[in-house]
Amino acid sequence: MQIAAAAGMNRWSWGNTGNVRKPERSGPYRGRLMMLLWIILFSSPCLMVEGQMKIPPETVQQWAISFSKDIAALSARYSGAKLLQKKYKDIEGVVKMEEVDGEELVKNFAEEMEEMLGRKMKSVKRLAEAAEDADLYHEYNETLEFDYYNSLLINMVDEDGNSLPLGGEFALEKNEHFNKLPVNTQLSNIQVPTNVYNKDTDILNGAYMSEALNDVFIDNFQKDPTLTWQYFGSSTGFFRLYPGIQWIPDENGVVTFDCRNRNWYIQAATSPKDVVIVVDVSGSMKGLRLTIAKHTINTILDTLGENDFVNIIAYSDYVRYVEPCFKGTLVQADLDNREHFKLLVDGLHVKGEGKVKKAMKESFKILNEAAALGQGSLCNQAIMLITDGAMEDFQEVFEEFNWPDRRVRVFTYLIGREMTFADNVKWIACNNKGYYTHISTLADVQENVMEYLHVLSRPMVINHDHDIIWTEAYMDSVLFNTQAQSLLLMTSVAMPVFSKKEETLSHGILLGVVGTDVALRELMKMAPRYKLGVHGYAFLITNNGYILSHPELRPLYKEGKKLKPKPNYNSVDLSEVEWEDTEETLRTAMVKGENGAMSLDVRTAVDKGTRVMFLKNDYFYTVINETPFSLGIVLTRGHGEFIFMGNVSVEEGLHDLQAPDLTIPDEWTYCETDIDPGHRKLSQLEAVVRFLTGKEPELECDMQLIQQTLFDAVVTAPMEAYWTALMLNTSGMDEGVETAFLGTRSGLMRFQRYTGIEKRVAKSFLTATDKENMFTLDHFPVWYRRAAENPAGQFLYYMPRQETRDIFRDYEADYSATFSAEEVEREAEEGGSKQSEAEEEEDEEEEEAGRIVIATTSITVTVGKRTAIAGAIGVQMTLELMESRFWAIAAQPNDTDCSNVEGICPLRCDSIDIECYVIDNNGFVLISKQRNDAGRFFGEIDGSVMTTLIRMGMFKRVSLFDYQAMCKMSSHSVSSARPLLSPFYGLASALKWFLSNFLLFLLEFNICGLWHTEPFADAKPSFSVASAHKKKGDVLQPCDTEYPSFVYEPSVKETNSIIKCGRCQKMFVVQQIPNSNLLMLVVQADCDCSRQHPPITMNPKEVRYNASVKCDRMRSQKIRRRPESCHAYHPQENANDCGGASVISLSASLFLFCLSFSALVS
Repeated sequence: MQIAAAAGMNRWSWGNTGNVRKPERSGPYRGRLMMLLWIILFSSPCLMVEGQMKIPPETVQQWAISFSKDIAALSARYSGAKLLQKKYKDIEGVVKMEEVDGEELVKNFAEEMEEMLGRKMKSVKRLAEAAEDADLYHEYNETLEFDYYNSLLINMVDEDGNSLPLGGEFALEKNEHFNKLPVNTQLSNIQVPTNVYNKDTDILNGAYMSEALNDVFIDNFQKDPTLTWQYFGSSTGFFRLYPGIQWIPDENGVVTFDCRNRNWYIQAATSPKDVVIVVDVSGSMKGLRLTIAKHTINTILDTLGENDFVNIIAYSDYVRYVEPCFKGTLVQADLDNREHFKLLVDGLHVKGEGKVKKAMKESFKILNEAAALGQGSLCNQAIMLITDGAMEDFQEVFEEFNWPDRRVRVFTYLIGREMTFADNVKWIACNNKGYYTHISTLADVQENVMEYLHVLSRPMVINHDHDIIWTEAYMDSVLFNTQAQSLLLMTSVAMPVFSKKEETLSHGILLGVVGTDVALRELMKMAPRYKLGVHGYAFLITNNGYILSHPELRPLYKEGKKLKPKPNYNSVDLSEVEWEDTEETLRTAMVKGENGAMSLDVRTAVDKGTRVMFLKNDYFYTVINETPFSLGIVLTRGHGEFIFMGNVSVEEGLHDLQAPDLTIPDEWTYCETDIDPGHRKLSQLEAVVRFLTGKEPELECDMQLIQQTLFDAVVTAPMEAYWTALMLNTSGMDEGVETAFLGTRSGLMRFQRYTGIEKRVAKSFLTATDKENMFTLDHFPVWYRRAAENPAGQFLYYMPRQETRDIFRDYEADYSATFSAEEVEREAEEGGSKQSEAEEEEDEEEEEAGRIVIATTSITVTVGKRTAIAGAIGVQMTLELMESRFWAIAAQPNDTDCSNVEGICPLRCDSIDIECYVIDNNGFVLISKQRNDAGRFFGEIDGSVMTTLIRMGMFKRVSLFDYQAMCKMSSHSVSSARPLLSPFYGLASALKWFLSNFLLFLLEFNICGLWHTEPFADAKPSFSVASAHKKKGDVLQPCDTEYPSFVYEPSVKETNSIIKCGRCQKMFVVQQIPNSNLLMLVVQADCDCSRQHPPITMNPKEVRYNASVKCDRMRSQKIRRRPESCHAYHPQENANDCGGASVISLSASLFLFCLSFSALVS
């Protein structure tokens, strides 16, 4: 220190003129001298480090070699990998290796799916025929009294213990086939929406007529035991469901489910349509009228689907598009666009005078241009006019654009109490093959909007065209009250039901729609995982290119502790999941219904999106006949190309299959247990054993899969004895080795717990909740997939990820189309659990549970020049075990011979001068002196070293994209100054809020609409004021994100460098740990480079598009396959049935009361 200070002082003492300054001089000079002396003394440690710090690479290399041998021996011993590889090596001479034919495979899968879906269609056809015959022979009875089973009232009693009307005793029993819901498989029952009177004459006649469906429901279920829910949705509003269930209202006691709003009903009842909604926003539409108009628009939007196209125009003194980006065009009415329109409609304001003629001309131009250019649905076209009056003369507009063919139907909705312009508005509809309705309250909206569907269905009904439709994927969170059932993805097949009575033929009476559901989980079982290889998978898309099922589809996110469907969960495009297909070649071919194959180099993320693998995928695809769906399968080069078959006797295999350490996944179908009710409680292993022993010979089993499983059971059987011998030798066991495990291509797993549950750190590892590490319908375990990408015999080490990527990322556990009801229910129960006092202790246990390491390696079989992955084997240990081994090696003793060492000697990782790390090939820290560093990305800890490693080519940054992410939407900025400047404004705002909410309360309960003669039973509000005023805080919304992953370049075995950081320099040495995926880093500890090199994070960044790009993306029309049938016209249609005004009878006092409140609100 003194030498360095003196040297610095001598260097400074030569002035700019070259003269030597004398130290005796005093005054200002002495002050400056002392100041500079302090600067030199302060900086001298850096000068010393610069001159002295050197980390000898040879020492680090020796540590890496020693640590490699230590952990390799540890992993090999406790896993038994060498023994298992030898066992599979021994059978290479007796197995048969076959090449997988992807084209044949996808063809066979598609045929099986087609057969399964065909059975559903036959069931629906039988229901439609039975319903039409029942109606044909039913005579409408105005005075009919009939007690049907109302699903809301069954098994309920009044205060005296008597059954409620339309209730009564209705036997219910939990059924495995229906996700353990209590059902009655001998009877159906009926649900009626809250806003429909459950004893209305139409309801009673329809319920009585449809009783004939009970026998057909039961017969269908007996013919096809894989059927789930069967139903008939009536055009009058009731919903007959088989098997019968107890309907549970929502938390407000309201049953909002209306079958006529469901996508399956709307698609079956009408052909595809182009709709332009024209809304009046002139000054007269203020207050309640605008509220009703907005609700009407939203209700119309809810009746549209992905085969429909839409736009919305607002008019007053001038015409404007609610979304300027969509000017002059139609956009697909998918979920994204519908929700986007709803947000824009919510912001509409009134002003000026209503001039509708220009708006009507603009609407006709949009529709005519779409038809001319071959855009839109190329089927039905309609204009929906929403107004409180029309004073202009429209005849010349219709003569120019629509008459005489009347190709575009015009539906009119008169808003408000005022009837002055009713005749004009009705004339518009009646002269353009449309329908006129009068909407005076919010409660009127639903029923009146539904009328247009009946009009559009007339040509199809008159022609008796029974088109079968299939819906996109959806979750019915309204139909089912349990989260387990409501979060299952499904598709529905449906068919319209018509009146065959001669007297009503020209009116085209639609009786309703029949249908049944198909759980996508069950459909994807037709493409078994074992035939696709470790990275392979199957997927389904619709004619619009949207995902029906895909292992990378993540339809749910977590809001707080509750699972919810994403707003756009069923409009995720194939190009957003298979995003490497930048030219959309795969998507285009599949949407067009073509058969073919192609290859892609892909980057795929594993371990909850934190690690990347580079794969060469072969895609094979074909259409599923009689449906709008296309099937694709993926086989990965090197893993999905070959499959080997071995042969063992049933007796030998069965013995080893029943070993206590062996399991097979219940999500795979070894035997079909859902056909016979007596088999539904059997696990797959129980079913296989009972089938092989002859106890259940009628079981339908996959003999190829069972043969593979028996073969693997025999080959892996010695592992049980090997692991048991190790465990019994307690004196030779290393503390911290917890579980040995293996898995094979047949889904077979064996594992041995070396440690009891009370001492085990990884308590959930390889349990039912540990989906990442188990065989599922979607994927092989993550340790299996990662081992397959590592050289056979070489162990791969990693710490499992305990959390999702970050707050922007949605819920990342594999909640895909194939997630089971039981698993969702379990997560729902865990997520919905209340806060407890022991929560902090649980968090600590979870943190400790994250401190584990998994070591895994692949097992291969080679026949000739063909190699296939037979399985993977590994061991799970505590991080402390690896740490203790590392710290023992990474410390040179004090008596080390340092004579030939250049640099620090002896070198010790426990020194304060250096930091030592062990990181994996993706840059995640396994070992560090700082406990909290374990599991973190190294770039977050030391950005300077990670930046240098990337620059030197030792690590590569890889960009990944997530088009299903959820990002926080910043709340709208609201000025808080205005109420402070005007106290009266605050009072007025509060009064306005109270009056508006009170008025809406009255309207929802129809107090201002008591002049309607139709009674409502058990009426409940159908429009939630609270939901309308929902806060727009930090809510999550769908977004696109880009996020990084980092990959080690294995060709760079070692490197070292010096990083200059201002006044100091940082030296580091990096050495690959041989025969592993690990690296050892030794870094100088006393030089802080964080100012020059900030941390490198793995947080995703939202991809923000400028207005132009965003508009182009929204307007873009991807290639799609239109439905084959279209019913837009029939010459026998009775267009005179075009609606009428309601009879009004209202007391003057109540009318003035409502008007006064309306005026105050506006």
